[in-house]
Amino acid sequence: MPTFRETILTALHARLSALPATALRGEVLPERVPAEGLLILRDGEPGEPEVTLSPLAYHYQHRAEIEPVVQGTGRDADFDALITSIGAALAADRTQGGLCDWVEAEAPRPVDLPVEGAATLKAAVIPVVLHYSTADQLA
Repeated sequence: MPTFRETILTALHARLSALPATALRGEVLPERVPAEGLLILRDGEPGEPEVTLSPLAYHYQHRAEIEPVVQGTGRDADFDALITSIGAALAADRTQGGLCDWVEAEAPRPVDLPVEGAATLKAAVIPVVLHYSTADQLA
């Protein structure tokens, strides 16, 4: 049986998989970027929880990361469209079907990555904060 944290990350990956870009989880950047773009979900860090004692609950602000990557001649417009689609997908259900109290993305930090003999990649890191509570830190 998966942990609650794994269930939340799996749900987030499923939401990203519904977008036109190829969505991976925890993978290295492949040699070829699909024409529609690429999303890599990084599990991130749950951080130190706040604790309430009655009833016992651990309240996390888990920081996952989404790495969108595009390549090609229209990469600026493609990148903008991909970022917009990520924002819309997260805003469509801020609780991930009731698994989280709130899901919020922070502003992307874009970079251009030169590739020898190919078009430059445009990529970013988008921190996503997953607010949730659990009764057991290991469950």
